[in-house]
Amino acid sequence: MTDPVPLRLYNSLTRSLQDFEPVHPGEARVYTCGPTVYNYPHIGNMRAYVFADVLGRTLSWKGYKLTHVINITDVGHLTDDADAGEDKLEKAAAEKAQSIWDIARHFTEAYWADVKALNIRQPAQWTIATDYVSQMIQFAEEIAEKHCYELESGLYFDVSTVADYGKLARASTDEGESRQMEWDSPWGKGAPGWHLECSVMSGAVLGFPFDIHTGGIDHREIHHPNEIAQNQAHTCSDASGANIWMHNNFLVDRTGKMSKSSGEFLRLQLLIDKGYHPLAYRMLCLQAHYRSELEFSWEGLGAALTRLKRMVMAVEKLKADLTASKQPEGSFPLSDAERAVFDEAMANDLNTPLALTAIETVLAARKMPAAKRIQ
Repeated sequence: MTDPVPLRLYNSLTRSLQDFEPVHPGEARVYTCGPTVYNYPHIGNMRAYVFADVLGRTLSWKGYKLTHVINITDVGHLTDDADAGEDKLEKAAAEKAQSIWDIARHFTEAYWADVKALNIRQPAQWTIATDYVSQMIQFAEEIAEKHCYELESGLYFDVSTVADYGKLARASTDEGESRQMEWDSPWGKGAPGWHLECSVMSGAVLGFPFDIHTGGIDHREIHHPNEIAQNQAHTCSDASGANIWMHNNFLVDRTGKMSKSSGEFLRLQLLIDKGYHPLAYRMLCLQAHYRSELEFSWEGLGAALTRLKRMVMAVEKLKADLTASKQPEGSFPLSDAERAVFDEAMANDLNTPLALTAIETVLAARKMPAAKRIQ
């Protein structure tokens, strides 16, 4: 594949930028950690999927055949990410006196509605954790002898048995419950942990190694290091499972309403109810680099909406000019230099703030023929 502007991405594992070199020539295989569907996603959660969508669109723009997988965690994610506490879905089902399956279905559909509202492309596949339990048991059986230990409560992974545990996070190694979701296993009845789920689903659908694994920066500290350890054990190597690990930074709300534990948090629907188009939130995300912490404010959202409206109005005017002049859109193709500004921005670790400026510069070029600006 010829590409005059190589795509460079920041790899959290090496803490450095590197050229994207696909495992399979001409293809890009990407796995994104999806939501745990015990509650509605807040807008901070959705930043991760806007980022992953931008990555996927950029890979497509660069000519790669994209296979993007996003999982749905409907079992096994405990209230403490450090593998302590209750299963989040079991807890939600008990509090609401509902079936855990109904809880998972409702919040999965709510998440998918937000995905659609934010113009996030559908992935090649949604992988649902409970659909892969048999593969998870097989995966665990294959690594159990050399890498696990068994307690009365179940099978546990011994992180001391793999090389460089915690490298991604720059870290160092240091009675049974009644459940609605349980499966028979060689270690008794139980449920898989969420670290195991992502190792199994990513490997099952994309194969090891695949190109890129994405997630929020909170996954860099616990979840993804544990995935890597399991991948190393399963492949009998020091390979992490993905060639590049990418993480978006937090969306911060100084009022403290970005945490579900507070009981009150900002949902996309609240923004819509207040009169903001959901794509204003997408614009807010794109105005900051994905690795930068982004502060949410209603003033900032309003400014993003204004910017979005100006861009949409400019495009609509150009479309009208083209129709009035009966000029085909391809009559005045953009020059290589004009395309290069946008391409170089996106190829430089998805620099969306610079790419937006490049688009606005073209739209504002009053002397440029309409067909050239609209392309």
